[in-house]
Amino acid sequence: MKEIFGKHIKRRQFLAGAGTAALVTGFPAVLRAQEPEPIKIGLVHPVTGFVSFSGTQSRAGAELAIADINAAGGIKSLGGAKLQAILGDSQGRPELGASETARVIEEGACAVVAGYSSAVTLATSQEAAKTNTPHVVDVGVADNIMDRGLKNTFRFAPGYGSVAATAIEALREINAGGQAKTAVIIHEESLFGTGTAELLAAELPKIGIEVLQVIKHANPTRDFTNIALQLRSLKPDIIIPANYYNEYVLLARTLRQQRIEAKAIYSVLGGAASNVQFVKEFPEAAEYIMDCNHWYDPKSELALKRRAEAEAKGLYYTYEVFLTYNAVAFLADAIERAGSTDKEAIIEALRTSTFSDHGMPYGPTQIDENGQNLGARAVNTQVLNGNIEVVLPKEFASAEVVFPMPSRS
Repeated sequence: MKEIFGKHIKRRQFLAGAGTAALVTGFPAVLRAQEPEPIKIGLVHPVTGFVSFSGTQSRAGAELAIADINAAGGIKSLGGAKLQAILGDSQGRPELGASETARVIEEGACAVVAGYSSAVTLATSQEAAKTNTPHVVDVGVADNIMDRGLKNTFRFAPGYGSVAATAIEALREINAGGQAKTAVIIHEESLFGTGTAELLAAELPKIGIEVLQVIKHANPTRDFTNIALQLRSLKPDIIIPANYYNEYVLLARTLRQQRIEAKAIYSVLGGAASNVQFVKEFPEAAEYIMDCNHWYDPKSELALKRRAEAEAKGLYYTYEVFLTYNAVAFLADAIERAGSTDKEAIIEALRTSTFSDHGMPYGPTQIDENGQNLGARAVNTQVLNGNIEVVLPKEFASAEVVFPMPSRS
C-alpha cells in the first residue's frame, strides 16, 4: 500500500507539475499569440451619388493609410494594435452622412474621418459631437465647419478662407502687368461653390479685377452651352470655375468645343483642374488651366513615394487621395501619442499635434482653438504639357507660370 500510495503521490505531483508548466509556458504562449483588439475608426464618404468619384477616391486614400500604418506595426503604444475601418456611405446627402456617422460610432468607432463635401461634413461633425467622438475633416473646406466651437472636430488641410486668400494673392502676382481686368465666376449651388464665389466676388475688385457676373448652376448639370453663350457675350479676361469634378470637366470641355477664349481659366478649389484623371482623359481641355488648390509638395520624396504606390494600385493620385490619407495619418499619430482609444485623450492629442509626416507644402503644424491647422496652405498649379505643375509659391514650384494662356483655337 505504501508503495502504491507513493506511486499515487508521485503521479499527482507529476500532474501538478505538468499543469504548472502549462501555466508557465503554454498559457502565456497563447497570450503572446493573441493580437490586441483592433482600433476601429469610421470612414464616411459619398461612394455612391453625384460625387461618387471623389468619395471613392477619398475612401481609397484612407484605406491606403490604414494599410501602411498596419504594415509598419500598427499603433505601437497600444501593443501594435491594428486600425480597422468601419465604412459608411453618405451618398453626398447631409442627413445620410449624419446617420452613417451615428452608425459607425455605435459599431465601436473611437474616431471618425469624413465626409468629403462641406455640406456633409457639417452634418457628420455635428453628429460626432453628440458623443464627443473625435472627427477629422478630410476634404471639406467650408470655414463654418471649424468656426462652430466643436471641440471634437479637427482639420489638417486649409479651409476655403485661407485658400481664397492664397488664390487672390497669387492672382495679383500672376497679373502684375494688369493684362486681366475682368472676370466671370461660375459656381455649383452647394455650400462649397456658393461660399467660394461670395469670397472671390468680394476680393477680386481689391486687386483691380471687375466681376462681370456670378453664374450659379445646379448639381448635376449636363449641358453648359447656355453658360458658354453668356461667356461669349461677356468676354471676361478670366473665367473662374468653382464646382465638383463632373461639372468642371463638362464646363471645360464645353469651353474648348465652343472656342471660348480668355487670358486665363483660373479656378479656386477646382473640382478637376488639379485632377490627374481630367488631365489624362481630356488633355486639350485641361491644358493651361490654373488652379489654387490642395496639392502635395513635388519636391518631397515622401509625397512622390506615396504617389507611386497609389498609382501602382491603379489609382489616380488626386487631392482626395492624399488629403484623406493624411487625415487618417494625423488621427493615427494622435492615437499613438495618446496611447489610448479614450475619446478625450485622442482629442487632446489632436489639439496638441505637431504631425509632420505628410509630404505637403505646409509650415509647422499648429492647431488653433477651433481645431484648424494654421500651418496648412494651398498652392497654385497649372496644366503644362499634359502635367500638373506647381507654379506658386516659388519655393515649391516645379515650373514657371504661363500667362496669358496662348490661344487654343
